[in-house]
Amino acid sequence: MVRSTKKISLRKGKKRAPKGVIHVQASFNNTIVTVTDVRGQVMSWSSAGACGFKGAKKSTPFAAQTAAENAIRLLIDQGMRQAEVMISGPGPGRDTALRAIRNSGITLSFVRDVTPIPHNGCRPPSKRRV
Repeated sequence: MVRSTKKISLRKGKKRAPKGVIHVQASFNNTIVTVTDVRGQVMSWSSAGACGFKGAKKSTPFAAQTAAENAIRLLIDQGMRQAEVMISGPGPGRDTALRAIRNSGITLSFVRDVTPIPHNGCRPPSKRRV
């Protein structure tokens, strides 16, 4: 029995996209930066926790800046030149992450805040009777 010696690659080939969308999810505990192409397929991502920050240091603006730089470093090598930015969440790293994206050399077509805001959402719990 003859076996074929094919190399099995776990990842698909690197996608080249000149335009993309950068999603910044800034919570109080962490900042996650995900970069997708226009169709929504993830090209690269990074977070403050993945960059080596632990505990309370994850929720700092410096950790968010590092996460944004790490996520974008791969894209510049792949040839991305233009991007849209979607920022979500109230965390401390949102402004710093945007500043890092702006300084990276990618042209930003627009920046949009997509934080979900309730239009008088859920019913609050009943008052406590002692």
